[in-house]
Amino acid sequence: MQSDLMLPPAPIAPQVYQARRARLMQKLPSHSAALIPGACLVTRSRDSEYPFRQDSDFYYLTGIVEPDALLVLLPDGSDQGGQSVVFCLDRDPTMEAWTGRRLGAEGVMREHLIEQAFENAEREKQLNNLLGGREMLYFPLSNPEAQRLAEQAYRQAQAAQRRGHPTLQGWLDIAPLIHSMRLIKGEEELTLLRHAAAISARAHCRAMRVAAPGLHEYQLQADLEHEFVWQGGSGPAYSTIVGSGANACVLHYIENAAPLKAGELVLIDAGAEYALYAGDITRTFPVSGVFSTPQRALYSLVLEAQKNAVAAVRPGTTLNEIHQGVVEDLTKGLIALGLLEGELDECIKAESYRRFYLHSTSHWLGLDVHDVGTYRLDPDTPRPLEAGMVITVEPGLYIPNDDDIPDDYRGIGIRIEDDVVVTAEGHEVITSDVPKEMDDIEALMANK
Repeated sequence: MQSDLMLPPAPIAPQVYQARRARLMQKLPSHSAALIPGACLVTRSRDSEYPFRQDSDFYYLTGIVEPDALLVLLPDGSDQGGQSVVFCLDRDPTMEAWTGRRLGAEGVMREHLIEQAFENAEREKQLNNLLGGREMLYFPLSNPEAQRLAEQAYRQAQAAQRRGHPTLQGWLDIAPLIHSMRLIKGEEELTLLRHAAAISARAHCRAMRVAAPGLHEYQLQADLEHEFVWQGGSGPAYSTIVGSGANACVLHYIENAAPLKAGELVLIDAGAEYALYAGDITRTFPVSGVFSTPQRALYSLVLEAQKNAVAAVRPGTTLNEIHQGVVEDLTKGLIALGLLEGELDECIKAESYRRFYLHSTSHWLGLDVHDVGTYRLDPDTPRPLEAGMVITVEPGLYIPNDDDIPDDYRGIGIRIEDDVVVTAEGHEVITSDVPKEMDDIEALMANK
């Protein structure tokens, strides 16, 4: 089994995070400060917690994976951007005996190239000193802990004003600035995304080989998630979807409890998380290893739309244009199969295809599976793709069990999803290691 292990990529160097902080501070006025809290442990039941997962924005700027941390940015208008300060867990030998080593202030500065660090026991005193005289605060407005810290800083500033010091004038959301940076991936991020994609692809191939009538959906889920962790991932990047038969028509089906039946398809939407970066693949294949004629007809339609959409990915195009191409391909095919009636343009204008295709074709991918970044430059202008963006391409068809649907097509759900990097020349599909051509899927499943 050791030969099955993939060679892990190098982690992102501390200097990369340091450069990100400098770039962010260069976007802020010199009289401001920024507060970006990390994530906290969350109780699962009584005295046990969910596995810790760091806040993506905080991680993007620090690389620190400990809970209960806080990043403070103090821009100064220089080429270096300013000073970074981190508050972290207190060193505590008793707690470290139970839960593991803590970095402490010295470890944070040494291992993460932070200019100044304090343990949380000093947070209230030191934070007041750091923010004194700053006129504007930036923080993620949706973060309750950041909001609490900002309100505390405001009260302190009011007291300072009465003593003749400059006052804090207000606050602004820093999330859009961070998210615009995260939207364009550097090469070190693309390396991790490729690795997450490769792990995810291996897991999907494994599930195809294992699938057979009589197993349950959760058993395929177990094989997928075993591969994620076996290859060094933290587990699934999102709740694994294994939907067989009509369950595939439920877009976010996660019960994964039904038996796999001969003659049905199974849709798997699953991806590994590696170093906090997400893979996201969907494949649909026959439980018994062979597509039926009606299944082939619908699958061919989705596959053609998906391949055309991937081919359209390049700098300058928009996700809206890619989606409209998918809508046209699917609608044309649905008319040809008799599932829609009318002229192509009329069906598209009336959105009658939405009975069978309910979602958009793409989303950003990165530290979050539905990654950050706006999809429009303004309400009327879709954002054009740029080199370094990473997207999914995932058309699908979901045929309801309704009386007016031909029996052969009822209850069939099909989605095909790949992860695609936008390059200067066009695109790179990073999930091509798992087959999507029907003949290739059948061949893989025959080779148990």
